[in-house]
Amino acid sequence: TEDPERVKKAVTNILRGEVEVRQLDEWSGKVIIDGKDQPSLERFRMIVQRDRIQAAARSVLRRSVDGNRLVFFLNKQAAYAGHVSFSAPEGESPLGPIQVIVETDNPEQLINWLAPQREERGGE
Repeated sequence: TEDPERVKKAVTNILRGEVEVRQLDEWSGKVIIDGKDQPSLERFRMIVQRDRIQAAARSVLRRSVDGNRLVFFLNKQAAYAGHVSFSAPEGESPLGPIQVIVETDNPEQLINWLAPQREERGGE
């Protein structure tokens, strides 16, 4: 079984907001983060920049746009360690990934903020 507190820690290592743990049954737990506005994503943004994965993040986030939402998946073990590692919806981890759903009026603007395009440096 998966410990909901460990899942909660993994999620809060990369996202900010009100955290609610729902025990669906004795074998699974669901952690819901209800963040408002960009501050709830600030840590995610910082990790993407710190780990220098802006290009990969931009690519995944662009593919994750579904209307006014971004829907993507993160590896739980990486999140528990404070890193962002994008994942497939299933199959990569026996306990499954973290599903992240972000609602926004402007997905492209949010993607540009979360994973800004790095400027080319001349002569280096």
